[in-house]
Amino acid sequence: MQRGLDALARMLAEGNFSFPHQQMGLEMELCLVDEQMEPSMSNAIVLEKIGEPVFTTELGQQNIELNVEPQVLAGDSALELEERLRAALRRADGGAHDAGAKIVMIGTLPTLRASHFDPAWLSRNPRYSLLNEQIIVARGEQMLLDMEGVPLGDHPGERLHSYASSILPESACTSVQLHLQVAPEDFAAHWNAAQCVAGVQVAIAANSPFLLGKALWHETRIPLFLQATDTRPEELKNQGVRPRVWFGERWITSIFDLFEENVRYFPALLPEPEEEDPVAALDAGRAPTLAELRLHNGTVWRWNRPVYDLVDGVPHLRVENRVLPAGPSVIDIVANAAFFYGVQRALSEQDRPLWTQMSFAAAEENFYAGARHGMDAHLYWPGVGWVAPDELVLRRLLPMAHDGLRLCGVSDAARERYLGVIEQRCLARRNGSLWQRDTVAMLEERGASRREALAGMLRRYIDLADQGDPVHTWPVG
Repeated sequence: MQRGLDALARMLAEGNFSFPHQQMGLEMELCLVDEQMEPSMSNAIVLEKIGEPVFTTELGQQNIELNVEPQVLAGDSALELEERLRAALRRADGGAHDAGAKIVMIGTLPTLRASHFDPAWLSRNPRYSLLNEQIIVARGEQMLLDMEGVPLGDHPGERLHSYASSILPESACTSVQLHLQVAPEDFAAHWNAAQCVAGVQVAIAANSPFLLGKALWHETRIPLFLQATDTRPEELKNQGVRPRVWFGERWITSIFDLFEENVRYFPALLPEPEEEDPVAALDAGRAPTLAELRLHNGTVWRWNRPVYDLVDGVPHLRVENRVLPAGPSVIDIVANAAFFYGVQRALSEQDRPLWTQMSFAAAEENFYAGARHGMDAHLYWPGVGWVAPDELVLRRLLPMAHDGLRLCGVSDAARERYLGVIEQRCLARRNGSLWQRDTVAMLEERGASRREALAGMLRRYIDLADQGDPVHTWPVG
């Protein structure tokens, strides 16, 4: 890994990277359920029925992942992305139906139970088994899921305190990952901008309010992912050892800062050495694969992750934004992406960068506040002070997102369609988490048990998502 760092530093100094145009990519993790809305542990069969390489396995047998081919972030590409997602999901749902399952786009599957975290439900991929083994060995004890929820209706806040003998609770975290190819000299600005906006992103797009029958954070994925992969026993946490699911701790000046932190702070989890000497590859005029550095980077789960990749032997750099949950609908997903790309671009172009006016600790505090409280969070923003996320979006960030998308060359039709969804969501103060919470509370008031209410809510959720309308228009009841 150190030789990889040496090679990366030299490549950055010599400018050995491709950047013909700004491209975006998207990955989406999906859940499978049966007719009773219970998790369907059938991903191997479903993937065989789908028969498309863009759909792959994920950690748990109730998960699959969709990988969208990269495309230029300009023109009507967002409109085309929406149609491609709809078509791919229709085809996949047909395959799932043949296997007796249904696909769900949601941040955490609310009908999961502790029994679904048994190691037997790991997907049949040797790397998942090895990763599970290495994390459990490094921790030396069972995983502890411990979080206190936001009160639901008139009830006091609920508490989850549960142990797991595997990393399978991570499979309950189903997300959308946004990729943006950037020039090396622009990487730091784009990464810093993504960190600034992460708290707002998660607050307005929260869609993960339930886990193991409990009403917890509005975006429970955030603490769940941290706890499900935490290699630190309590004494190492007390000593200040950093978690592998990490927001970070400082603004950066280069992508090198992030890879160097990875090597310095985190031991290797998947020791798979490669024969290639990256420095020798450079000396021979070839771009190195940096295989070990990249493999290690894949076991440090930053919410905004640096990516080094090769296409046809030509290297490039990407920012991978991992903040967003899956769902609720395709148009919500594309709207969330458009908002992120627009604000990120606008912030990266400012004469006086926002991160020079805001401490890194404030950005991190915003992130966890947005995840815990969703639309009810109070976030700090320079020049505004403490503000609700919907107000911050409407007053400051939506105009910024419009400007950023114009700079990216996005068509007026696409810009208005998707940022219009974000505007209406904030005006209605209605995201996926709030819809789920309100629906479960309504069903419980009518006499349903929590388990019945979660299954009933999920059935309605799937029907409404299939209709394709954005979540702020969904009725409760």
